[in-house]
Amino acid sequence: MTAYIIRRLIYTIPLVIGVSLIVWAIFDSGVLGDPAATQLGKAATPESIARLHEQLGYNDPAYVRFGNFLWKNVTLDFGRSRNYKVNIIEMIVRGMGPSLSLTVPAFAIATLIAVSLALFCAAFRGKFVDRFLLVTAIGLMSISSLVYVVIGQYLLAYKAGMFPISGYERGPGAVAFVALPILMFIALTIGPDLRFYRTAMLEEVRQDYVRTAKAKGVSANVVLFKHVLRNAMIPVLTRVVVVLPFLFTGALLLEMYFSIPGLGGMIVDGVLRDDMPVIRAITFISAILYIVANLLTDILYTIVDPRVRLA
Repeated sequence: MTAYIIRRLIYTIPLVIGVSLIVWAIFDSGVLGDPAATQLGKAATPESIARLHEQLGYNDPAYVRFGNFLWKNVTLDFGRSRNYKVNIIEMIVRGMGPSLSLTVPAFAIATLIAVSLALFCAAFRGKFVDRFLLVTAIGLMSISSLVYVVIGQYLLAYKAGMFPISGYERGPGAVAFVALPILMFIALTIGPDLRFYRTAMLEEVRQDYVRTAKAKGVSANVVLFKHVLRNAMIPVLTRVVVVLPFLFTGALLLEMYFSIPGLGGMIVDGVLRDDMPVIRAITFISAILYIVANLLTDILYTIVDPRVRLA
């Protein structure tokens, strides 16, 4: 396992370089226009653009600029926000708390509920309970996310007064402000998650080893929890681990409507204000987290399923 992890970590080096090259080519090589002219805005003149080119090193050879870009990103030196004149890494650290306080518990609870209901569907496949849960999942998927947000804020927050309508408070008081967004997150994701996990469970229930275990007198609960659940963990892990990087960037829609100062709101604000350094930093970090998630997925495969061999 140690040799495999070291080998995979070595493989990630060219991946990181490749991702950095793509991000640099998109944001800093002029593909999206002259970065200096964009930064100066409408007041840009040929003289001011040339001066900024010299200050930012745009007159250096491409390999020098890419090397500087790669080194700064690896050392987490993403520069300063064009609009707020603040170090981007400080903005990211400040926004991680609100985002993770919403996405991590919401994702954990939604996954636990979806997997449990999927096992329930597998145990009663083809029966009323299974069909009812499937229809409910499809119905939840069919409703627009905006409907959930409006109903939650109007009925639960405004009318019933059970939650704050919007806002955020750092520290223990954050629980009251993220409780309703967490419920909305679960309502938005439980439908597709249940359908996916139900399909994975039913695929295993139809396998020969399940019929053999039942023929040997193994109880239904042992078959379901010891055999079916474990063998279905490959697709479950794939879906769970691949989603993990997106928890870092927050829930954009929920953060916007509930005024949570997280990374999702930071991304939206960066796009609306054309703050390219912020967008570039988030793009790079998201790509790196995705690479790490894939590495973690491969390692977890070998733990949950001994049939998977390290290569």
